[in-house]
Amino acid sequence: MPERRKKAVAHRVKKTTPKKTVKKAVVKAETKKATGSTLPVYDLNGKSVDTLTLDPLFHEGQVNTDVIHQAIVMYQAGQREGTASTKDRGAVSGGGKKPWKQKGTGRARHASIRSPLWRGGGVTFGPQPRDYSYTIPQQLRRRAVVEGVKSIVLNGKLIILKELSLNEPKTKRMVKILGVFKTEKPLLLVDKKTDNLTLASRNIPGVSLKTAEEVNALDVVSHKECLMTQSAYSGLLKRLKS
Repeated sequence: MPERRKKAVAHRVKKTTPKKTVKKAVVKAETKKATGSTLPVYDLNGKSVDTLTLDPLFHEGQVNTDVIHQAIVMYQAGQREGTASTKDRGAVSGGGKKPWKQKGTGRARHASIRSPLWRGGGVTFGPQPRDYSYTIPQQLRRRAVVEGVKSIVLNGKLIILKELSLNEPKTKRMVKILGVFKTEKPLLLVDKKTDNLTLASRNIPGVSLKTAEEVNALDVVSHKECLMTQSAYSGLLKRLKS
C-alpha cells in the first residue's frame, strides 16, 4: 500500500474511533439509569423521605410483550357484550304462504317470501348472542402483571409513595396531589381502598384506583404512570411470588 494511502487510512481510524466509544458509553449510562433497582419514596408533598429497593422481578431483563398481549386480549374479550343478534328465516314473521304455485308461472320456484334470497327475509349465518370470554393460566396472568410493572419501571414512570390517604373526599385535594408529581393518566395502586380515596378520584378523567390484590395487566398498561404506596408494593410482590 502506498505511503499516502496508509496515512489516509490511519487518519480516518483515528478520527472515527473516539466518537463510537463515546456513543457506546452514553448508551450504557442511559441503560444503567433506566434499570436502576432503587427508587425514592415520596410523601404527598413530593419530598423524598426514604428509598425502596425494587425486587429483581420488576427491573431485570427485557419486557415480554407477548405475555402482556395475551392477557390484554383475554381481558378485552371478557368485556365484549356479545349481544349482536340477527333473525334467520324461521324467526322472521310472515312468509307462511307460498308466494305462487310451484309450476306453470315461468318464474323461479319459492316456498316463502322470508327466504334469505328475498328482501326483508332472514339472515344467513348471522351473529347470535354469545359469550366471548375465556381464560388463560393464572401464572400467565401474574406474569403479565409483572411485565406491565416492569415496563413502567424501565420508562421511569413508577412513583412510590409513603402512603396515600385523605381526611375528606375532596377531588380538589386529589388533583393537587397528582399535580405535585406531574402525572397525566396515573394508576393509583393502594393496599386498601377507602371511601375518601374512591370518591376523590372517581371523577378525574384517566385515573383509576386499584388494590394490589385486584390489579391486572390491562389496568397497568392502560395508564402512563403508576403511583404505588409502599404497602401496595409489598402486597403486590407477595401476590406475584405466591
